[in-house]
Amino acid sequence: MNLGWRTLGLLGALVAACLLPFLLSDYRIFQLTLVMVYAIALLGLNILTGFNGQFSLGHGAFYAIGAYTAAILMAHYQVPYWATLPAAAVVCLGAGFLFGLPALRLEGLFLALATLSLAVAMPSILKYRGIAELTGGVQGLVLFKPDAPAFFVKAGLPLNQDQWLYFFTLAVTIVMFVLAWNLLRGRVGRAIVAIRDQPIAARAMGINAAMYKSLTFGVGALYAGVAGALGAIAIQFVAPDSFQVGLSFVFLIGAVIGGIYSISGAVFGAFFVLFVPHISEGISRAAPQAIFGAFLIVFMFVMPVGIAGFLRLASAWARRRTHRSSPVRGEAP
Repeated sequence: MNLGWRTLGLLGALVAACLLPFLLSDYRIFQLTLVMVYAIALLGLNILTGFNGQFSLGHGAFYAIGAYTAAILMAHYQVPYWATLPAAAVVCLGAGFLFGLPALRLEGLFLALATLSLAVAMPSILKYRGIAELTGGVQGLVLFKPDAPAFFVKAGLPLNQDQWLYFFTLAVTIVMFVLAWNLLRGRVGRAIVAIRDQPIAARAMGINAAMYKSLTFGVGALYAGVAGALGAIAIQFVAPDSFQVGLSFVFLIGAVIGGIYSISGAVFGAFFVLFVPHISEGISRAAPQAIFGAFLIVFMFVMPVGIAGFLRLASAWARRRTHRSSPVRGEAP
């Protein structure tokens, strides 16, 4: 029954997501597109940190690599926008795997500092004169938002650029979440979690912890790269200063607030990091950071396991209450 209600809920959410672009303004559609972009990035961080236990503060660097991969291919080589996503995925998978190999000797705060160094160095790397012709240097690269395929016009469903990009991002988001769900519920996912919970026992069972940790680092970077490519296409611009170290902290905040030990937490965290800063600025233009910090404190006190964990606990509590209040078989109602 629980699975049936969950399936109905997912179908209802999907139907609502498909209707929203026809009911909202282009700016709101753009914001929801960015929510899905951030959700993909946060999902990669959840896999790496939440499910595998590798603490990373460099997720924004792989997001930048994915964004620049898409931007360079589109601006210099006229590669179709949709073809830049697998390219960004492959590049970031390789970069994450290679970075994860030397990081195997590090754990906890030491690994966090190593990944933080990558995030700190990334803007300077993108400004390096030797690659400025590709990256555009400090000026960055300007992109063009794609038009909807002619098929939709012929079918009597003309979509503007924002609507089409929303549906394209929605399709990619669904694919990425389904892949993550299948990965984590299978043998590989159990090995990833075992390394987090009981690393010594996992090695004793024959799990190649070094290989799995490196691959998990690569998978987390892959998700960040795909998100970065989608973000570059949506924003239509990339520049080194857009990928400062603060971006990695934003991703970490979103992952923790949404629920770092869950898949659905990535969606809740994406809504939080995109909309709460705007709400904070609306409450107080003089000190929006203070309001945002207050929101963080409240969420951490009320939902220490994240929004997804809180909803899971609330659902379990409601089921127990319903079971206790239902009449026992054989008794009068």
